Amino acid sequence: MATAERSIRSGPNPLHGMLLAGAFPLFLGAALSDYAYASTYHIQWSHFASWLNAGGLVFCGLALICALLGIFRSAGHRGLSVVYFLLLLVTWGLGGVNALVHARDAWAMMPTGLTLSIVIAVLSFIAVWTGFISRKRGGQS
Repeated sequence: MATAERSIRSGPNPLHGMLLAGAFPLFLGAALSDYAYASTYHIQWSHFASWLNAGGLVFCGLALICALLGIFRSAGHRGLSVVYFLLLLVTWGLGGVNALVHARDAWAMMPTGLTLSIVIAVLSFIAVWTGFISRKRGGQS
């Protein structure tokens, strides 16, 4: 009697995936808006970056909660889950600092705001990449 071994995916659930995938474009939009502000000096880009950063913080914060729950749910893959959680935590923390930097007067946020936005967008991309890695159980990698 032959039995087929079925691999179980332990990636993010659909809600977690939606929240995770929503954070990166918002943080990337904030970085691009900061770049546009640095290039054109139009204050609207500063406001766009502030709002996009705030939206990214909401999505990242909710994905952070899901990642924390995922640490307790994943029995065999805690290492990758903890790394993913820490990436989201650092991204969310730097996003909070970036929100405070963007609360400054228009040009006073430059170049710190642009630098932080780029770092946060890169960290968010790495977190999304790590979060969507397909991890299998049952002896296969």
